[in-house]
Amino acid sequence: MPSSATARKVIGSKQDREYVERTAVRLIIYNGRGEIVILSVAKGSYLKLPGGGIEGEEDHTVAAEREAMEETGCRVSVGNECIGVCEEWRNDLHQLSYCYRARLIEDTGAVHLTEEELGDGLQHQWCAPEAALSKMRGSTPTTQLGQFIKERDSFFLEHVVV
Repeated sequence: MPSSATARKVIGSKQDREYVERTAVRLIIYNGRGEIVILSVAKGSYLKLPGGGIEGEEDHTVAAEREAMEETGCRVSVGNECIGVCEEWRNDLHQLSYCYRARLIEDTGAVHLTEEELGDGLQHQWCAPEAALSKMRGSTPTTQLGQFIKERDSFFLEHVVV
């Protein structure tokens, strides 16, 4: 869980409407060469970090490990320190995303994407953290969702690229 020193960002603003509450985890996964994995989403032309929603009372670490395996086929070890929290207000969604560093244990090559992720053209790639941030900043999302994700995940990457 985050400490008081954890970096924080708010995207969007609360409006006078009902929101669906969602908590999610994001990961910056390092391999043995110091590269990180990013996901490209063809539908919407954007890049993002692996991660997703926390199910019920699921622990952040368990959710992060599950999401890494589903989206990248990677077994990972997730660190305890939350490096950033992003609060998003978009459409009817209020989401808190917690970002953690993780270390690659094994790349099984067996991704388990949802039908929606397959339809979106989700693929992963490894690259240097600086290159990942540059690619993400240089992307031009064609959807509002992609624009939100670009802002959120660029914020997280900025805290590990020095």
